[in-house]
Amino acid sequence: MSCGNHHDTDCSEVLLKVYDYLDGEMGPDDCAKIKQHLEECGPCLKEYDLDHMLKALVRRSCACEQAPTELRTQIMARITTVRVELSD
Repeated sequence: MSCGNHHDTDCSEVLLKVYDYLDGEMGPDDCAKIKQHLEECGPCLKEYDLDHMLKALVRRSCACEQAPTELRTQIMARITTVRVELSD
């Protein structure tokens, strides 16, 4: 996607990183780039707003749901495996 205007950060890059931005998983420099782009680009801001609303709706609808214990155990085991692989 591109709005046709020149930006320091390309629209496609912003849209790929919008969930990282929404989740607060970006460093300050990348966060500032995304924020600046959203202030300049209406189409990307519209997509961001939609994603933001969707996350809020899911959060409200699923806040009381808990993952099964088996799933948590599997995820924790996988995290341990990945940590071991990365440390080797």
